[in-house]
Amino acid sequence: MKLTWLGHSGFRLETGDKVILIDPWLSGNPVLPEEKHEAATTGATHILLSHAHFDHSGDVLALARKSKVPLVGQFDLMSYWAETEGVETTGFNKGGTVDLGGVKITMTNAVHSSTYSTANGPRTGGSEAGYIIRAEGRTIYFSGDTDIMADMAWFGEYYRPDIGILCAGGHFTMDMKAAAWAAKKYFDFKTVIPCHYKTFPILEQSAQALVDGLPGVDVIEPEVMVAIDL
Repeated sequence: MKLTWLGHSGFRLETGDKVILIDPWLSGNPVLPEEKHEAATTGATHILLSHAHFDHSGDVLALARKSKVPLVGQFDLMSYWAETEGVETTGFNKGGTVDLGGVKITMTNAVHSSTYSTANGPRTGGSEAGYIIRAEGRTIYFSGDTDIMADMAWFGEYYRPDIGILCAGGHFTMDMKAAAWAAKKYFDFKTVIPCHYKTFPILEQSAQALVDGLPGVDVIEPEVMVAIDL
């Protein structure tokens, strides 16, 4: 299993014959050069979306059309796009699980918001979510954009993820210190990978507080377009 950071909250997950793009924001992403876009997305089999904000969803419709692969995400938004945008979608909801050919994905709660811009102002795009991803005997918790929440207690106890991909940039989500606290209190991660940071000056630029807060945990500070073997 390989995980490649596309900057911000975007990831490319390769497992078996599946290539799942998670929140792949390309256009306007200041840390992912345009010449890297093709390598970031080539071979995609699915696109997984946590919520509708532009820095997560901005490229998913174009990618779905270009690659002819399904968008996977919250039912209301997926249903709307299937009807209005002519793309293939797989919609489900919190607590539900879909099997993408051996990769099982369960939608979990998150605490954030989910809107996208239109000519008539912002429109609600379903609701924000996180995901439990199970493949090759590993269990990943992808937090999506969220603050600390009490639901994390039962996520950790019930799903027992060994890998945490946690938003940790602050301002719009929990910061590094908060993410470390949540990881330590609610989970037993062997590996933690921060995201939603470094992209803009307003976000945290270093993961050191996360590293310091999780002694004994392998905290991997990802590098854009450098694959991590999980």
